[in-house]
Amino acid sequence: MTRHIFVIGLDDFNLAELQTVRNAGDYTFHGLVDYDTMVLPKSYPMPEIMAEARRTLADAPALDGIIGHWDFPTTSMLPILRREHGLPTPSLESVLYCESKYWNRLACEQAVPECTPDFQGLDPFSDDPLADLDVAYPFWLKPTVAFSSYLGFRIENEQQYLEAMATIREHIHVFAEPFDYIVEQCENRAALPDRGSGATCIAEGLISGRLCTLEGYVYNGEVVVYAVVDSLRAANNVSFFSYQYPSQLPAGVRNRMIGHAEKLLNHIGLDHTPFNMEFFWDESDDKIWLLEINPRISKSHCPIFQIATGASHHEVAIDIALGRRPDFPRPEGRFPMAGKFMPRVFGDTVVTRVPSEEEIDALKRVYPELIVHLSVQEGMRLSELPAQDSYSFEIGDIFLGAAEEAELHQKFRDVMQALDFQFADVVPTNYS
Repeated sequence: MTRHIFVIGLDDFNLAELQTVRNAGDYTFHGLVDYDTMVLPKSYPMPEIMAEARRTLADAPALDGIIGHWDFPTTSMLPILRREHGLPTPSLESVLYCESKYWNRLACEQAVPECTPDFQGLDPFSDDPLADLDVAYPFWLKPTVAFSSYLGFRIENEQQYLEAMATIREHIHVFAEPFDYIVEQCENRAALPDRGSGATCIAEGLISGRLCTLEGYVYNGEVVVYAVVDSLRAANNVSFFSYQYPSQLPAGVRNRMIGHAEKLLNHIGLDHTPFNMEFFWDESDDKIWLLEINPRISKSHCPIFQIATGASHHEVAIDIALGRRPDFPRPEGRFPMAGKFMPRVFGDTVVTRVPSEEEIDALKRVYPELIVHLSVQEGMRLSELPAQDSYSFEIGDIFLGAAEEAELHQKFRDVMQALDFQFADVVPTNYS
């Protein structure tokens, strides 16, 4: 029997990943609200977006599940729409504990205080933001609702703090207004903190170490972590350079992280959903820090799992949405290790050359597993790229497999040399 799965913001790239899952022929995937509306728009008119989604679902001849792999507001729309159609779903309140970085820190302080850095919620529209500040320099400042390090700044002194606050004030409405709309859809608003709207910032003490992501799900209250993926930083120690599976962290460290994850997820009541959680391990003092939690699979890891296990972990999202216990991963991939590389340029410039489709196809004959996703075009200025971090420009994504880490990194260097990106100004040749 064919199952009809609706996917918020479905695009061709992720449709191809969805079609790698086991028994993919048993599913028909339908888009639910188009990609451009859900991913990197200038604004999120939530009443109109929700109305469109509801019309599509009401007109559907069949509906078996609704999934999504994008950040807010996709992750917050899912429990509302599933609730309205009687489908398995986490509560909206438990998801909002993940969406708001401030609310998440409040929950962490209660459930896993040993993993929680110093933090403070701040009003970016305060008349005297300096007088409000209690966290010591240096610290990270960011909106409580955002993604991909959008409007995130490392603050070293008062001048940087005031300048960052001014920038945040100008742009925070992009996520604050839709977040406040979503909160109004809660059935139990009292289950959430009574402080911290969408237009709130959070200051967090610096944490560091070896970063990784736990990929897992909660099924009928049981927390299952099925993979740990390492996140390597670029030369500036801020921007991401690569994601690699499987993790090279010690087993004991990974198990401690899983224990912390179980405590927090049980505390906020998250259930019937995939999740990913980011942790730091500070090896020098054997300290584990929790960075954040997302109530979804990490879309960046989908091709990694497809290369290393034979299927995207969209399979987990589908199973959970259908009320089934996942059976993932399975050792059916082409390589024992896989990674996503994010080549970056550390300075604004104009792109003068990108590889052609023919050049990429020729590389795929050498590296059959290779996936290349370009973010730039000839003639564009890098500052035109949307949703970049505050310190670099990501020019594309490169997915590769290998027998071990050294080979994986050498393949990436060889691929980048062959792709031969060029810019108006000189940039480092390794893009790391």
